[in-house]
Amino acid sequence: MKRVLSALLAVPIAALGFSAAVPVAAHAAPDPDLKITSVTLNKTAVAVSGLNTAPVTVTVKGSYAPDPTQPVNVILQRTGGSGMVGTLLSTNLVRNQSAGTWTGSVKVPSTANGTFKVTGVMTGPYFPGSGSMTDPTPYSGQTLAVTGTHQPRITASVSPKFVPRNSPYTIRWAVTDAQTGKPYGSRLRVALQNDNLCVESFGPGYTNLTDVNGVVTKSYPGSLGDYLNCLLLPGDPAPVGWLSFFVARPVTKPTVTAVPSRTSAPVGTIVPVNGGVYTVAAGCKVYLQRLYGATQWRSVSIGQVRSSGRYTVNAQPGYKGNIPYRSYVPACNSIAAFSKTFYIRGT
Repeated sequence: MKRVLSALLAVPIAALGFSAAVPVAAHAAPDPDLKITSVTLNKTAVAVSGLNTAPVTVTVKGSYAPDPTQPVNVILQRTGGSGMVGTLLSTNLVRNQSAGTWTGSVKVPSTANGTFKVTGVMTGPYFPGSGSMTDPTPYSGQTLAVTGTHQPRITASVSPKFVPRNSPYTIRWAVTDAQTGKPYGSRLRVALQNDNLCVESFGPGYTNLTDVNGVVTKSYPGSLGDYLNCLLLPGDPAPVGWLSFFVARPVTKPTVTAVPSRTSAPVGTIVPVNGGVYTVAAGCKVYLQRLYGATQWRSVSIGQVRSSGRYTVNAQPGYKGNIPYRSYVPACNSIAAFSKTFYIRGT
């Protein structure tokens, strides 16, 4: 079921330039005891607006030998359109043993705007955050067209904008009508979560209320600064909208040192230049630059930061006399920076 949850939240919503990556569970196999004969939807098209949902009755015909009363869940995957939700999951379908069927509903949100196709059935029951040892049993079924209007838009504003490590912060979340840009005009039930709870738990014990403008502000301790933050719009059985991101950290200008292995060398001789770069990740590029004329610096050698924070680039004096050099680190995970200018004398 975690594979299904990953699919449900696999489409990140961009706001303030942030998005979330959702973990995927290890590969499993379909339940060999689940036998599916047919999956039928009572509608092929629905229209839904705002935070409402449109129920579509789904009937599954088949059997499950280990426990005939076991519920199942039907999965529909997006085949077209651009709504936030890419996977629809039915509620727990109830077994009618005499008819050999399971029946229930898919509660379609406006954020499903687009077309969906029945792709599989999974043994239930589904609980928020639950796991399963099996994948869905594949089934190619009907297509459902969803027209979603006045879909919710979720935004977030973090204070401070760049959060120092171990420092508390606040996030002002807002849910508005993407079509009008205005709030829905009532208090909304949302879930403000962190870390794995952004994927694995949507129960009523974890919900918050916005004000009538769709705004809710929450304070977070510094200990949560390295974890995912999210707002989920609870649905049945899974969220119908979300925004998740990591807070931005202050960007510091790195310190770059550069020391030539020789301060003079015959023209054409390769002179290794060793240095260190601090607050820059391993693998970031380092360029050795040489001054041409009075103001034009040109890169003449390239290296990269090692895991130790050290690097090596090569100088090669091109003429007799003192030649100015410097090391340059372009913006990688930091602000671009230069070392102090140093000289190698060509002889």
